Amino acid sequence: MHARSNLPTGTPVVGVLGAGQLARMMAESASALGVQFRVFAQSESDSAALVCADTTVGELTDAAAVFKFAQTVDVITLDHELVPAVTLEFLTQSGIKVYPTAAAIKFAADKSAMREKLKMLGAPMPNWVTAQNLKQANQFAQEIGYPLIAKSPTGGYDGRGVWVIADVAELNTLTFPVLLEQKVKFERELAVLIVRSPHNQAVVYPVVETVQQDGICTQVLAPAPNLAENRAIEAQQLALQIAAELDVIGVLAVELFDTGSGPLLVNELAMRPHNSGHWTQDGASTSQFENHLRAVLDLPLGSPTMTAPVTVMGNILGGIHPDLHRGLLHCLARDSELKVHLYGKTVKPNRKVGHLNLTGSDLADLQNRISHAVDFLAGKIDE
Repeated sequence: MHARSNLPTGTPVVGVLGAGQLARMMAESASALGVQFRVFAQSESDSAALVCADTTVGELTDAAAVFKFAQTVDVITLDHELVPAVTLEFLTQSGIKVYPTAAAIKFAADKSAMREKLKMLGAPMPNWVTAQNLKQANQFAQEIGYPLIAKSPTGGYDGRGVWVIADVAELNTLTFPVLLEQKVKFERELAVLIVRSPHNQAVVYPVVETVQQDGICTQVLAPAPNLAENRAIEAQQLALQIAAELDVIGVLAVELFDTGSGPLLVNELAMRPHNSGHWTQDGASTSQFENHLRAVLDLPLGSPTMTAPVTVMGNILGGIHPDLHRGLLHCLARDSELKVHLYGKTVKPNRKVGHLNLTGSDLADLQNRISHAVDFLAGKIDE
């Protein structure tokens, strides 16, 4: 068991299940807050394990090992939603403080449960059904028409576990149960990030636009350009309502379809720091990572105010160059204002291995500069 006697009096200890890049960036904020930070990793080469001295390696399915880890911290939080529900429930029943709670996280971990809950709340969504068999799937397809979106109810991320179903032949290839949704016509995708604490304080960040390519977010534009004020308020109020109704503690990201003249439709939920909020590290008074830690420790939340008129975040996706630092020689010499956040991951094609932020006032200029840098690092351009 980890010792606590060598810590300054009153130092809180946060434990994170999962040790990916989100935990790695939480660790930066924990250090600034003077918070002791521990991660439960699956491997010593996990992103956060590389920078966090206090790392336990094990399997999240091993409830006894997770419980032993949890006994050394004041609160448990999550790096991702894929922690087994039975593990979270065991911790809760054992008196361990877990945020977000097992009761809340199931609505992010299980897309079918999310849709059912949002339906009860009256939240606007695409038409959907959880088809248990091919007969139910065919009936939904006949009612809605093709193409359809098929999603694995659990386990999907970054476009994985999501398929466009063009016809009945493709429908016949699905494994059941499966979540089927109407393929919505939308103008763009938006996201709202809110943070909520146990005593019901909440802050909401500006609505952002997420630029997608092949199901992977490539850029985030903060704030969402040309979004009417009443539309932005509608999105923020919807996110606040969902967070309150689901009793989310920490970060909640609500991904939305902007249908233009139609209603904003809820696409996905995430209950941990989110890719759509990475811009806050350099573009907001308080980053999503710091506010997430403040929330799970029930500290007063920090201001979400933007520090510049515009921030653009660009995801660095793995390309043909395994050595990202060599590419940084060019990128940083060309643009000294780039803010670089690398995750310590081995480069693989289309794998998120880092991100870049730029702040300023000219959206088009910031986008062009971000695009050049990420394309150079991926090997798409060489000058």
